[in-house]
Amino acid sequence: MATDDLMTRALEALGDDGPLSVEAIHRLTDVPDLPETMTIAEVADLLDLSPHTLRYYERAGLVEVARDGNGHRVYDADAVRRLVFLTRMRLSGMAMRDLQHYVALADAGEHTVPERLDVLVEHRDTIRRRIRELTLSLAAVEYKIATYGGATGPDVHALGTTTGTTTGITTGATSTALPDEPPRRALRAG
Repeated sequence: MATDDLMTRALEALGDDGPLSVEAIHRLTDVPDLPETMTIAEVADLLDLSPHTLRYYERAGLVEVARDGNGHRVYDADAVRRLVFLTRMRLSGMAMRDLQHYVALADAGEHTVPERLDVLVEHRDTIRRRIRELTLSLAAVEYKIATYGGATGPDVHALGTTTGTTTGITTGATSTALPDEPPRRALRAG
């Protein structure tokens, strides 16, 4: 499954409950009533991933999967839980090399907890920066929509567009220009 599709599925699972809570995170990471073992097809269906992706994660050393007497992959609950974590980290933009490093640390034991924490804190900071970049990009798109006479979304005011302090966009009487654009007459909200 494409990353965009997986992100859409994750966001739908969260719903529009407002801010994220610990319960929302648990809903994303809980894997209900797993059978003792699962085939690659069952895991692929459960996680909405392709068998090819599951085999890739295995070849990359991110998950260990046992084999049955016929050589078929047999996923246990721990492997499935790890795959849930892997998909969440990939959705958040974690690079494969960083994920491989993190998994190697986790597999090495408890003494690596401080280093794992460092990896996650660094990744969190990267995600926060990306959110800020996307917020600025959203403000630019909303500005252009308003410039062409379209309606902006309700979150534009939450971004500080009435004062220009957060996004750099002002909605005063005379100027709504972004950097490198000529000033334009503001569109009045009706």
